[in-house]
Amino acid sequence: MSATSYRILVVEDEREIAGQIARRLESEGWEVREAYDGLDAVSEARDFLPDAVVLDVMLPGIDGLEVCRRIQSEREVPVLMVTARDDETDILVGLGVGADDYMTKPFSMRELVARLKALLRRVERAERRVESESGPLTFGDIAIERAGRRVRRDGAEVHLTPTEFDLLVCLAVNAGTVLSRDALLEQVWNWVDASGTRTVDSHIKALRRKLGADVVRTVHGVGYAFEPPV
Repeated sequence: MSATSYRILVVEDEREIAGQIARRLESEGWEVREAYDGLDAVSEARDFLPDAVVLDVMLPGIDGLEVCRRIQSEREVPVLMVTARDDETDILVGLGVGADDYMTKPFSMRELVARLKALLRRVERAERRVESESGPLTFGDIAIERAGRRVRRDGAEVHLTPTEFDLLVCLAVNAGTVLSRDALLEQVWNWVDASGTRTVDSHIKALRRKLGADVVRTVHGVGYAFEPPV
């Protein structure tokens, strides 16, 4: 992945919107391809090997959720999901199938670019950390393999999205310490804008669903803390 020339796949069935997004991303010096239906998106992801995907939920053929599942099953890539509905259930489902972040329509191109840059920076930072911070973390029946980016609980592998994994590691290396939503946004997402706190809450819910409700403790009005199982 180049720091100056990323490859972005834009998946949007409304061609005019797809073109607007593509032109804005190309103005950043990035290479962009467009796909207008689900099957085409999966094919383009295999051929283009994008550094990130902007993915609309509502698509002809197969929907964005299934597209995300198929893409992530073949290759781990950051996915920014776009939805017309600001419904928490839909958002949680999207995060559960491998999306790293979401935006609701209508959105500004400026915010879209900012969120993509944050996702790409996070991935690059995670790659740089592998060599120096690759040791495993073990807490009771939870084993976190940082180098291999794998998590097991009670011997069974737990599939986490890239962002869920980074969030878990951030919490785990600070086990017992309460981290505010703003701190998590800065450390995991590279955001300093508190408007993204709902993103943190949604990912915490996904972690609890996959690893167990006992793993992360909520400190109301403050933030979250990783509670190692005994």
